[in-house]
Amino acid sequence: MIDKKSNLNSEVEREEKAVIFDEVLSYAYNDDQKKIIKSKLIDTTNSAIFGPKSKYKSLVGTSKLDELNLMVAKKIVRNESKSFIFSNEFLDVVRNRSKECKDEEFLRHVYILETLVHFANHELFIIDTKNTGFISLGILPLSFHVPENESKSIGPYMIPLEQVSLVSELVFNKLNRIIENMNIVLQQLIPNLTIEIRKLGKELLKDNQIGYSVELVSNKNGKSIPLKYESEGIKKIISILQLLIEVYNQPSIVVAIDELDAGIYEYLLGELLKIIGDQGKGQLIFTSHNLRPLETINKKFVAFTTTDPKNRYVRLKNIAANNNLRDVYYRDIALNDDVYDLTENAEISHAFRKAGEMSGC
Repeated sequence: MIDKKSNLNSEVEREEKAVIFDEVLSYAYNDDQKKIIKSKLIDTTNSAIFGPKSKYKSLVGTSKLDELNLMVAKKIVRNESKSFIFSNEFLDVVRNRSKECKDEEFLRHVYILETLVHFANHELFIIDTKNTGFISLGILPLSFHVPENESKSIGPYMIPLEQVSLVSELVFNKLNRIIENMNIVLQQLIPNLTIEIRKLGKELLKDNQIGYSVELVSNKNGKSIPLKYESEGIKKIISILQLLIEVYNQPSIVVAIDELDAGIYEYLLGELLKIIGDQGKGQLIFTSHNLRPLETINKKFVAFTTTDPKNRYVRLKNIAANNNLRDVYYRDIALNDDVYDLTENAEISHAFRKAGEMSGC
């Protein structure tokens, strides 16, 4: 007799997801009057909520209700693959306590938390491979940083390239200003190329506000074409250019881009990285399969992935100033199996012949 329930369960694939646990936040403090050596502010390891006890009491207080709510919240955010330290549930408890508690140490701790929250919300930008995917689907994800003194950010903003878009007057004005700013750099990266958001008509929106039908257009040498006809690489550069401008000028900005090299002309990629590496004030973190960056950026900025699960990232050592890092990397591949799973040319040739014989070639 077949156990249908058991058989059904065996066919269900287990869903795996990332879990954030054992979070630790440490800090050191130093000014003209006080110096605090680096110590843990929050440690969620081996604790119902978090320790050390003195810091817990400072941040949360002695409320049993808050304690119970935070215990529940810690389990919920873990199941949702979220951080407990930066969860709304925990931050709300701390913020409510700040209305009454004016203790110097407590206010210092609140300032640290709020500064990190502000950084994550306004100065940290992560561009993953979905960005390139949207471009391939005919959508330009325009990523940008809006100054704090302006109204709510509208970026990243998804602009369809295959059809006319309808945007509000407010959005149009902001996009137009951002594009004008980008064009200053764009026409230097790609000589004589600029883009514009062109009005094609005016409409009344459902909220009784004025809206515009718009299309993104590229201009070069006196000729204009819809941006959708430009190369994937140009679209990629346009989508992230405003953030690169911010990285170059603002020391507090951090931009992380997965597979930055995808679709971008190799020489242009190298020049961009060299300029930002030499003169940029912010921080650009990126992954790349292209070896051109090895020839243009400072060697101390480079880390390599490996095939060793216990040592996933390495930095090449003993690199002389006149060494070409690309050549050193190739040499290391030949000498170090951990950097790359070595292939055998003879085996590859044999595989080609065997596949050809099987297919009747």
